[in-house]
Amino acid sequence: MIPLSDVDRRPVRFPIVTAVIIAVNCFVFVIELLKGPSFILKWAFVPRAVASGHNYINIFTAMFLHAGFLHIAGNMVYLWAFGPEIEDVMGRVRYIFFYLTGGLIAFLSYMVINLNSQVPSLGASGAIAAVMGAFLVTFPKDRIRTILIIIIFVTITRIPAILLVGFWFFIQLFSEVGSIVTKQSGGIAYMAHIGGIIFGILAAPFLEQREKIV
Repeated sequence: MIPLSDVDRRPVRFPIVTAVIIAVNCFVFVIELLKGPSFILKWAFVPRAVASGHNYINIFTAMFLHAGFLHIAGNMVYLWAFGPEIEDVMGRVRYIFFYLTGGLIAFLSYMVINLNSQVPSLGASGAIAAVMGAFLVTFPKDRIRTILIIIIFVTITRIPAILLVGFWFFIQLFSEVGSIVTKQSGGIAYMAHIGGIIFGILAAPFLEQREKIV
């Protein structure tokens, strides 16, 4: 499933912060392509390094790094689908704080169960998961225009946010349990997604300007 936009509401103001975040991610990705793996290794999040008291700044820089074209494209599509409405109800300053804190919590959640991992972790998906969590509790009944792909069948449909985000969350949860059972390391940091979305669900009610929600 690829979410595109909320069909039930539009932001009152243009989502400038969301647009800037997307632009920064794209800009950093161009730098990655120009400078190569050494740039990624320097600024990615490595649990063991941070747990031992080094490279704290990488918790934030890693939010703007991506492993490839599909990685950044998928993340930015999800951010544009859910971010504008949350930016609108939080206001720009609180939304920036929320987004960065969501990414921070996501990486720390991953680190807690991977303290000795030296595998670099990167991507905006933890912060975006926080945005999705906020959307889930704020606009659960809003329908999301979504590209639905089932094997070779492709269609565009409208799916309630509570179903779309809820399904996404349970996939992350079951995948994390599977990775623990099979003792796999590396790959997708499912625990970061779980930590991000839980943070979004819990923090959103305290940061949103409720009088703007209709």
